[in-house]
Amino acid sequence: MPIQVLIADDHSVVRQGLRMFLETDGELQIVGEARDGAEAVQLARRLRPDVVLMDLIMPVMDGINAIKAIRRELPDTEVVALTSVLEDATVVEAIRAGAIGYLLKDTEAHELRRAIKAASAGQVQLSPQAAARLLREVRTPESSPEPLTERETEVLRLLGQGKSNKEIAQALTIADQTVKTHVSHVLDKLGVPSRTQAALYAIRTGLVSAD
Repeated sequence: MPIQVLIADDHSVVRQGLRMFLETDGELQIVGEARDGAEAVQLARRLRPDVVLMDLIMPVMDGINAIKAIRRELPDTEVVALTSVLEDATVVEAIRAGAIGYLLKDTEAHELRRAIKAASAGQVQLSPQAAARLLREVRTPESSPEPLTERETEVLRLLGQGKSNKEIAQALTIADQTVKTHVSHVLDKLGVPSRTQAALYAIRTGLVSAD
Protein backbone atom coordinates (compact mmCIF):
# COMPACT_ATOMS: atom_id res chain seq x y z
CA MET A 1 0.00 0.00 0.00
CA PRO A 2 1.35 3.45 -0.88
CA ILE A 3 1.80 6.02 1.89
CA GLN A 4 -1.27 8.26 1.88
CA VAL A 5 -0.42 11.96 2.08
CA LEU A 6 -2.60 15.01 2.73
CA ILE A 7 -1.22 18.42 1.65
CA ALA A 8 -2.26 21.52 3.60
CA ASP A 9 -1.19 24.91 2.21
CA ASP A 10 -3.14 28.07 1.42
CA HIS A 11 -1.30 28.64 -1.88
CA SER A 12 -2.68 26.58 -4.76
CA VAL A 13 0.58 26.76 -6.72
CA VAL A 14 2.42 25.20 -3.76
CA ARG A 15 -0.15 22.41 -3.45
CA GLN A 16 0.02 21.72 -7.18
CA GLY A 17 3.81 21.69 -7.16
CA LEU A 18 3.95 19.31 -4.20
CA ARG A 19 1.40 16.99 -5.78
CA MET A 20 3.27 17.01 -9.08
CA PHE A 21 6.65 15.87 -7.78
CA LEU A 22 5.39 13.67 -4.94
CA GLU A 23 3.20 11.65 -7.29
CA THR A 24 6.26 10.74 -9.37
CA ASP A 25 7.05 8.34 -6.51
CA GLY A 26 4.94 5.20 -6.66
CA GLU A 27 5.26 4.73 -2.90
CA LEU A 28 3.36 7.95 -2.22
CA GLN A 29 -0.32 8.73 -2.89
CA ILE A 30 -1.81 12.22 -2.51
CA VAL A 31 -5.29 11.66 -1.07
CA GLY A 32 -6.33 15.28 -0.55
CA GLU A 33 -5.47 18.97 -0.47
CA ALA A 34 -6.52 21.52 2.15
CA ARG A 35 -6.51 25.31 1.78
CA ASP A 36 -6.42 26.10 5.49
CA GLY A 37 -5.96 24.46 8.88
CA ALA A 38 -9.65 23.86 9.49
CA GLU A 39 -10.06 22.08 6.16
CA ALA A 40 -6.92 20.05 6.92
CA VAL A 41 -8.48 18.79 10.15
CA GLN A 42 -11.76 17.95 8.40
CA LEU A 43 -10.03 16.08 5.58
CA ALA A 44 -7.73 14.25 7.99
CA ARG A 45 -10.75 13.01 9.94
CA ARG A 46 -12.38 11.74 6.76
CA LEU A 47 -9.35 10.43 4.87
CA ARG A 48 -7.14 9.30 7.79
CA PRO A 49 -3.87 9.81 5.88
CA ASP A 50 -0.57 8.38 7.01
CA VAL A 51 1.19 11.75 6.80
CA VAL A 52 0.01 15.37 6.62
CA LEU A 53 2.32 18.00 5.10
CA MET A 54 1.28 21.10 7.04
CA ASP A 55 2.02 24.72 6.27
CA LEU A 56 2.00 26.80 9.46
CA ILE A 57 0.71 30.21 8.34
CA MET A 58 -2.79 29.72 6.95
CA PRO A 59 -6.19 31.42 7.28
CA VAL A 60 -9.21 30.23 9.34
CA MET A 61 -7.03 27.95 11.50
CA ASP A 62 -3.25 28.10 11.53
CA GLY A 63 -1.03 25.07 11.15
CA ILE A 64 -0.08 24.86 14.83
CA ASN A 65 -3.70 24.47 15.98
CA ALA A 66 -4.42 22.10 13.11
CA ILE A 67 -1.49 19.91 14.19
CA LYS A 68 -2.83 19.84 17.76
CA ALA A 69 -6.29 18.80 16.59
CA ILE A 70 -5.06 16.09 14.23
CA ARG A 71 -2.64 14.58 16.74
CA ARG A 72 -5.30 14.63 19.45
CA GLU A 73 -7.92 12.90 17.32
CA LEU A 74 -5.77 10.79 14.97
CA PRO A 75 -2.69 9.49 16.81
CA ASP A 76 -1.77 7.19 13.91
CA THR A 77 -1.48 10.15 11.52
CA GLU A 78 1.93 11.83 11.55
CA VAL A 79 2.28 15.53 10.73
CA VAL A 80 5.32 17.15 9.13
CA ALA A 81 5.47 20.93 9.25
CA LEU A 82 6.55 22.20 5.82
CA THR A 83 7.09 25.94 6.02
CA SER A 84 9.25 28.91 5.09
CA VAL A 85 9.22 30.12 8.71
CA LEU A 86 12.32 29.42 10.79
CA GLU A 87 11.89 31.12 14.14
CA ASP A 88 12.75 29.49 17.45
CA ALA A 89 9.25 29.97 18.88
CA THR A 90 7.55 28.59 15.76
CA VAL A 91 9.75 25.50 15.64
CA VAL A 92 9.12 24.79 19.32
CA GLU A 93 5.36 25.39 19.02
CA ALA A 94 5.07 23.01 16.05
CA ILE A 95 6.90 20.24 17.87
CA ARG A 96 4.95 20.82 21.08
CA ALA A 97 1.75 20.63 19.03
CA GLY A 98 2.76 17.13 17.97
CA ALA A 99 4.58 17.41 14.64
CA ILE A 100 7.03 14.58 14.02
CA GLY A 101 9.05 16.78 11.69
CA TYR A 102 9.87 20.32 10.69
CA LEU A 103 11.13 20.96 7.18
CA LEU A 104 11.67 24.11 5.16
CA LYS A 105 10.10 24.70 1.78
CA ASP A 106 13.53 24.91 0.15
CA THR A 107 14.03 21.21 0.95
CA GLU A 108 15.05 19.27 -2.16
CA ALA A 109 12.28 17.17 -3.72
CA HIS A 110 14.04 13.84 -3.18
CA GLU A 111 14.72 14.79 0.47
CA LEU A 112 11.06 15.62 1.03
CA ARG A 113 9.96 12.30 -0.44
CA ARG A 114 12.42 10.49 1.80
CA ALA A 115 11.26 12.48 4.82
CA ILE A 116 7.61 11.60 4.22
CA LYS A 117 8.46 7.90 4.06
CA ALA A 118 10.56 8.15 7.21
CA ALA A 119 7.84 10.05 9.07
CA SER A 120 5.33 7.40 8.08
CA ALA A 121 7.67 4.82 9.63
CA GLY A 122 7.83 6.86 12.83
CA GLN A 123 11.18 8.60 12.36
CA VAL A 124 11.66 12.16 13.55
CA GLN A 125 12.38 14.45 10.58
CA LEU A 126 13.98 17.83 11.28
CA SER A 127 15.86 20.20 9.04
CA PRO A 128 19.35 20.87 10.46
CA GLN A 129 18.32 24.46 11.20
CA ALA A 130 15.21 23.36 13.10
CA ALA A 131 17.16 20.74 15.04
CA ALA A 132 19.66 23.38 16.17
CA ARG A 133 16.87 25.60 17.41
CA LEU A 134 15.17 22.76 19.26
CA LEU A 135 18.35 21.75 21.02
CA ARG A 136 18.68 25.29 22.35
CA GLU A 137 15.35 24.65 24.05
CA VAL A 138 16.54 21.50 25.81
CA ARG A 139 15.97 21.83 29.52
CA THR A 140 15.96 19.53 32.54
CA PRO A 141 12.39 18.30 33.07
CA GLU A 142 10.54 20.33 35.69
CA SER A 143 8.58 17.39 37.04
CA SER A 144 9.05 13.64 37.11
CA PRO A 145 6.71 11.73 34.80
CA GLU A 146 5.24 8.33 35.52
CA PRO A 147 8.12 5.80 35.63
CA LEU A 148 8.78 3.85 32.45
CA THR A 149 9.24 0.10 32.41
CA GLU A 150 12.62 -1.30 31.40
CA ARG A 151 11.32 -2.12 27.91
CA GLU A 152 9.73 1.32 27.53
CA THR A 153 13.04 2.91 28.49
CA GLU A 154 14.78 0.85 25.80
CA VAL A 155 12.19 2.00 23.26
CA LEU A 156 12.65 5.64 24.33
CA ARG A 157 16.44 5.36 24.01
CA LEU A 158 16.16 4.02 20.46
CA LEU A 159 13.49 6.57 19.63
CA GLY A 160 15.86 9.28 20.89
CA GLN A 161 18.49 7.95 18.49
CA GLY A 162 16.09 8.61 15.61
CA LYS A 163 15.16 4.98 14.95
CA SER A 164 11.98 4.09 13.09
CA ASN A 165 9.41 1.63 14.44
CA LYS A 166 10.81 -1.07 12.16
CA GLU A 167 14.38 -0.44 13.34
CA ILE A 168 13.29 -0.49 16.99
CA ALA A 169 11.43 -3.75 16.38
CA GLN A 170 14.52 -5.31 14.82
CA ALA A 171 16.80 -4.08 17.60
CA LEU A 172 14.55 -5.45 20.34
CA THR A 173 13.34 -8.51 18.40
CA ILE A 174 9.68 -7.63 18.81
CA ALA A 175 6.78 -7.00 16.42
CA ASP A 176 6.18 -3.61 14.80
CA GLN A 177 2.75 -3.39 16.44
CA THR A 178 4.32 -4.04 19.83
CA VAL A 179 6.68 -1.11 19.22
CA LYS A 180 3.70 1.13 18.42
CA THR A 181 2.07 0.07 21.70
CA HIS A 182 5.25 0.80 23.67
CA VAL A 183 5.67 4.20 21.98
CA SER A 184 2.06 5.06 22.80
CA HIS A 185 2.65 4.17 26.46
CA VAL A 186 5.87 6.21 26.53
CA LEU A 187 4.11 9.29 25.13
CA ASP A 188 1.26 8.91 27.61
CA LYS A 189 3.60 8.55 30.58
CA LEU A 190 5.79 11.48 29.54
CA GLY A 191 2.73 13.60 28.80
CA VAL A 192 3.90 14.57 25.31
CA PRO A 193 2.02 14.33 21.98
CA SER A 194 4.87 13.40 19.66
CA ARG A 195 7.91 11.20 19.20
CA THR A 196 9.96 14.34 18.64
CA GLN A 197 9.22 15.62 22.13
CA ALA A 198 9.93 12.19 23.56
CA ALA A 199 13.29 12.21 21.77
CA LEU A 200 14.06 15.64 23.27
CA TYR A 201 13.12 14.27 26.70
CA ALA A 202 15.62 11.45 26.17
CA ILE A 203 18.28 14.09 25.46
CA ARG A 204 17.31 16.23 28.44
CA THR A 205 17.57 13.29 30.81
CA GLY A 206 20.88 12.07 29.35
CA LEU A 207 19.41 8.82 28.05
CA VAL A 208 20.95 9.62 24.67
CA SER A 209 23.64 12.09 23.62
CA ALA A 210 22.62 15.40 22.08
CA ASP A 211 25.06 14.61 19.28
